[in-house]
Amino acid sequence: MESSSALQAVYKPVSAPSTFEETVERLGTAIRTGLLPPGTRLPPERELADQFGIARSTLRQALTTLVQSGYLVALRGRSGGTFVAAAPPLGSGTLRADWREILDTRVAVECGAAVLAAERGAPEDFARMDELIEQMDAAEPFDSYRRCDVRFHITLAEATGTSRLVAAMTHVQGEMTELISVIPHPETVLEHANDEHRTLLTALRAADACEAAGILRAHLRGTEHIIAGLAPST
Repeated sequence: MESSSALQAVYKPVSAPSTFEETVERLGTAIRTGLLPPGTRLPPERELADQFGIARSTLRQALTTLVQSGYLVALRGRSGGTFVAAAPPLGSGTLRADWREILDTRVAVECGAAVLAAERGAPEDFARMDELIEQMDAAEPFDSYRRCDVRFHITLAEATGTSRLVAAMTHVQGEMTELISVIPHPETVLEHANDEHRTLLTALRAADACEAAGILRAHLRGTEHIIAGLAPST
């Protein structure tokens, strides 16, 4: 495998708490930019997990995401392993130029909403969020999942009782839908995101504003990594 400072950077340790998503970004970007060309065999799982400084279960989750997205192929047998696909996807469409600003705006809107929702949210708000989590568990195809996801985040804003926050959340979710439309939607990523929804709801019910904001920030950072790793090159 090619030895270069750029390739060494691909395999440097991953930062917590978004280890799964950052691993997807790191490998997805390396594949799209040609640092890991088609046919490249990745290091053995144990070695790769050690290089990233992550658990093997987290690595498997990231690799499964990239297999589901068409970036990698997993072959069994003596000559098997995990390889870069012969024709990895380049994505459909292009990211708008201000995509990073949209993600930054989302952090400000959503983390603020989480703090106020923890302080002010009513049981009926949280019950509705519970229902949406259950619907996302069963949602197929992706459009159904995304509609529930949007509704979940808007309900978070509604729990604050602040109409301007609801309007801001609705706007940023619309922009996020546009960004997400240009990347694959592997089941592994959706399941992981919905587990984070559950964790967030637990903090909201406990009225722990700091914990809720921290969980949501990690959730949003994960989305940032996934978009950066799977979106078409700009």
